[in-house]
Amino acid sequence: MKIAVDAMGGDNAPQAIVEGVMLAKKEFSDIEFLLYGKEAEIRKYITDEKNITIIHTDEKINSDDEPVKAIRRKKQASMVLAAQAVKSGEADAIFSAGNTGALLAAGLFIVGRIKGIERPGLMSTMPVIGQEGAFDMLDLGANAENKAEHLLQYGILGSFYAQNVRNISKPRVALLNNGTEDTKGSEVTKKAFELLSNEPAIHFVGNVEARELLNGVADVVVTDGFTGNAVLKSIEGTAMNIMSLLKQAILGAGVKGKLGALLLKDALSGLKDEMDYAKYGGAVLFGLKAPVVKTHGSTGPEAVATTIRQIHTMLATDVVGKLVQQFEEKVSE
Repeated sequence: MKIAVDAMGGDNAPQAIVEGVMLAKKEFSDIEFLLYGKEAEIRKYITDEKNITIIHTDEKINSDDEPVKAIRRKKQASMVLAAQAVKSGEADAIFSAGNTGALLAAGLFIVGRIKGIERPGLMSTMPVIGQEGAFDMLDLGANAENKAEHLLQYGILGSFYAQNVRNISKPRVALLNNGTEDTKGSEVTKKAFELLSNEPAIHFVGNVEARELLNGVADVVVTDGFTGNAVLKSIEGTAMNIMSLLKQAILGAGVKGKLGALLLKDALSGLKDEMDYAKYGGAVLFGLKAPVVKTHGSTGPEAVATTIRQIHTMLATDVVGKLVQQFEEKVSE
């Protein structure tokens, strides 16, 4: 399998990206990596050239570039060339830590959506607290507005991913709403509730409130892109602030606090790891003809390697190929 990597995308590129690729290479001998970017800079961090091909380009998409304009005007940008490689069949998937909007645009306009899917959704796997497990949530910002029919498709997409990639035989699908009652929500969520309830392809468990998301109440949570992105940022911010408050409390408690922190070091480290959703990989723009995966711009080598592991699973299970077949059959009915 071949993965096209935007080696110049992200705050710590190309070092973090290439070092992450090197870590993943030790685990997966069946992946060939196509690294797009400035060859001289990329080579500084390559320790083993086996299964590595560098495609040189001086152009890249910056974090402050307007996404659609950048994709259309910067034809030789590392992200654009990587997406083109997927479209042409030279690569099976694309990975980037760069401009999120630009990657979404590249996925839609270059890689292309699956026939029958109106709005691909941006999906991440999120942790649950105090127990084993996680949940997939979409849309996390690929679309600012959605119709009820889009939310139905997100339920089908998320359930399909959970079954094939996370090996959950009967994923519980929930709709994010401002109450658990059937009658709660806007006109869009009320209609989406009805559509999801009557969809035989999924196991719909009803509405879920935002405060219950991390309690393991569902395996897949669907919402519109605006709300999903706001919830994601709220979870990220809360996690960071909790860790910051703990650190301040320990430092402000003097010698006793520091001694207590030493005794609780393993527990605090476990808490930090439990709240870290990067351990599940990157965000997938699901509903496209190939895996298009984005990780955080400030990501480090370990998170890059984890995301590559996620892509390897997606390719090994042929989740996109199966999805294409399922939706093509629906369209032809």
